[in-house]
Amino acid sequence: MKKLLTIAAVLVAAMTGTQKSDACSRVNYHGSDSTFVIARCLDWKTPIPTNLYVYPRGIEKVSSDQPGAIKWTSKYGAVYAVGYDGGITEGMNEKGLVVNGLFCKGTVYSNPETEGRPPMSLAMFVGWLLDLNATTDECVEVLKKHDFNIGGATFDGGTVSALHWGITDASGKSVIVEFDNGEIKINDMGDVYAMTNDPQWPAMSAIINYWDNVGGINMLPGTVKSPDRCVRANFFAHHVEAVSDLDLAVNIARTVLVNSCVPYTYLIQGEPNVSSTQWRSYADIRGRRYFFDIVTNFGIYYIDLNKCDLNKGASIMKLDTSKETGLIGDANHALKKHPGFTPMY
Repeated sequence: MKKLLTIAAVLVAAMTGTQKSDACSRVNYHGSDSTFVIARCLDWKTPIPTNLYVYPRGIEKVSSDQPGAIKWTSKYGAVYAVGYDGGITEGMNEKGLVVNGLFCKGTVYSNPETEGRPPMSLAMFVGWLLDLNATTDECVEVLKKHDFNIGGATFDGGTVSALHWGITDASGKSVIVEFDNGEIKINDMGDVYAMTNDPQWPAMSAIINYWDNVGGINMLPGTVKSPDRCVRANFFAHHVEAVSDLDLAVNIARTVLVNSCVPYTYLIQGEPNVSSTQWRSYADIRGRRYFFDIVTNFGIYYIDLNKCDLNKGASIMKLDTSKETGLIGDANHALKKHPGFTPMY
């Protein structure tokens, strides 16, 4: 009875407390023959201009413009999705490591113990992980040290970037990283194939377990609220065919994700923060292809890291999504030499 009451309390909190959450979804598609596709959507109440950058190895970077910032030289080349040309939202490196940031309003990054640690800007956090790590386990070891204090600039008129992150590597191992009152919580996703926004992972896991017991063939929650989207995505990710064909795998992952997206321009009266999908991405880990899908464009295109020059000394390349609106398929030809984005520290 105590367990049932706890689950009931979690469900009530989810239904009443997450309606104003901003909607992003992430799906892990598990195919056969080591085929994994990470599909995510970015949802926000106003457009977030996002461009794609390919960074080679051997570039010196810094975590912040504040004193004591962390410095590093990238070991791996990567493709980044960069919001406002100032902060890395997500990306995939040449080893197949994928990191995606999603909104999570319960996030609290700092506490008195972390405030004296080296500063880490949210604009560079994803890049730092992708530049220096090949696997999920390596990321976990780095994060467990927690020898940094994370924070960053606001955006869109003062919005704080309260985020949590999904990390997946070429083996398919996935974790969710959350900051709870300054403490890093690392949650192994295990047999769960989806994440969204709020509540934080322990409560979300209870909701998913509840619906797993209900069963989804005859009934699934259907609203755009974060727990409903997560339950739907997880159910379908478990019940689609596991294939090895990479193109088909991406398309299957795309259909699962779209089922949990918020239709473009959809609004709820009195809920100004319910957000529609702006863009979607699909990281084909085995094929090292990063697909991008802006919902107001007609085509889906991809960057093939196998065809990019990621050697030390190679040029940074940029795909300006605002100019390249008619792309379909392989988009490497649309990459242009660029000095790199300017971090919004």
